[in-house]
Amino acid sequence: MTKPIPTIDKYMSTSPLVVDQSATLKDAQRLMTQHHIRHLPVMNGEALVGLLSDRDLALITSIAGADPGVLLVVDAMTPKPFTVTPKSPIDEVVTTMAEQKIGSAVVMDNHHVVGIFTAVDALAAFAHLLQTRLA
Repeated sequence: MTKPIPTIDKYMSTSPLVVDQSATLKDAQRLMTQHHIRHLPVMNGEALVGLLSDRDLALITSIAGADPGVLLVVDAMTPKPFTVTPKSPIDEVVTTMAEQKIGSAVVMDNHHVVGIFTAVDALAAFAHLLQTRLA
């Protein structure tokens, strides 16, 4: 008898920090550093409009003359991030992340950001599943 595939809500990071699209990159970088995170959902009011990663920050700030105190999050974010629901099966989510080389999924419920599922979360889930399903 096989066990059902778990859903993302079991492994996602809940209540993720978010950033407004009009924040400066310097403010977003400070938030990410302070909280030891690599992904920030980007909001326009209550609407999810993008995702800012540490990689996005590194890329744009490597451009000569780019000033993170002047540039805005909207200038560096990835629009239309990969989104899933809390009840999305983990196997479908990680397959999509791997195939499309996506570092995270924003978890949405009723048009609200309720979590984030990152590659690190996927590794933790993988370790947990190996320990519990193969035992």
